[in-house]
Amino acid sequence: MKFTVSQTSLADAIATVQKGIAPASTLPILSGVLLRARDGVLEFQTSNYTTSIRHRIAAHVEEEGETVIPCKMLSNLIKTLPDAPVVFETAERQVGISCMKTRVRLNTLDAGDFPEFPAYAIESAVELPVGVLSDMVARVWRVTSTDKARPILGGILMTVENNTIRLAATDTFRLAVCDTQVETSSLEGSFELTVPSTAMNDALSIMADEPTILVGATDTQVVFEAGNTCYVSRRLEGTYPNYKQLIPKTCATSVKIDVAAFNAALKRVAVVAQNNPAVRLEIDCEQGTLSLSSISGDQDQAQETIDVEATGASGVIAFNYHYIFGCLNVLGREKEITLELESYAKPGVFKSYDKINYLYLVMPVRI
Repeated sequence: MKFTVSQTSLADAIATVQKGIAPASTLPILSGVLLRARDGVLEFQTSNYTTSIRHRIAAHVEEEGETVIPCKMLSNLIKTLPDAPVVFETAERQVGISCMKTRVRLNTLDAGDFPEFPAYAIESAVELPVGVLSDMVARVWRVTSTDKARPILGGILMTVENNTIRLAATDTFRLAVCDTQVETSSLEGSFELTVPSTAMNDALSIMADEPTILVGATDTQVVFEAGNTCYVSRRLEGTYPNYKQLIPKTCATSVKIDVAAFNAALKRVAVVAQNNPAVRLEIDCEQGTLSLSSISGDQDQAQETIDVEATGASGVIAFNYHYIFGCLNVLGREKEITLELESYAKPGVFKSYDKINYLYLVMPVRI
């Protein structure tokens, strides 16, 4: 095998597929990247048996062939090379890499031992703007659970229906839901799919420069396609919980809060809440105020009051401040957020409305 490719294209390609490497595998082949050169195309593949990534770029191919090179070593090498043509040439169990005055020889692995890229026949799919989907995923993916006893909660529930896309995630302590209207190009109309949160986030990050992304499903796989990149992951098995039944049907107290003022006040009050993450929110609907307070294990105290627009019943509720920051930190252009309470003993629901509608439900803690 012999081919020539630009250093820039090569570095970008390796960065694209590197997320498919098995970080702690006992199989050396899974730490490698498969390079296949043919018909003026250089193909890169990585796999950890759960996730497989394929990316293609143009190259000047003099001799077709394929080989597997340790990905981390190759990545570190390519980053140090000048922006110039890079020549690869294999001989026996080694590959020679040359760029200007640099000459390197690396040991290779047998391409025959590398896992086959998974075959798939997409049954249902939707094509969406990458920017919109990325913004939505950013609002929900950190809410997914890491509990291995309930792997389905490690996924994001994606629903597409009537040009509305909705994402939902929960770890049983919090629930995040967002939706927006988009013009979709769907192969099979409406569908529902639970996607591993890591796969969704990784696929969008490596395809961030593409205008659109196709998200497809088979019985056992989730497929992401954009440009010259394909990302295939195992689909999560099981039925996602009916999160809609957790959302209160009524509202006894509604508080409209300035996001910047709330965020700043919470940061100050949270300084003394390191050992006791509960922050009390005292809502006074008559005065139109929201008081935040916290007490540390050493009895340090902090309190701050901000003006709000509140209606309904006054009272006191407490939340883990880390969870509240989990909501505030993903807001984009929103300047105002609404806190709705069915009662002061039940979950609080934060809502914002913009191009992307956002709902964040969080369980209260004991005061």
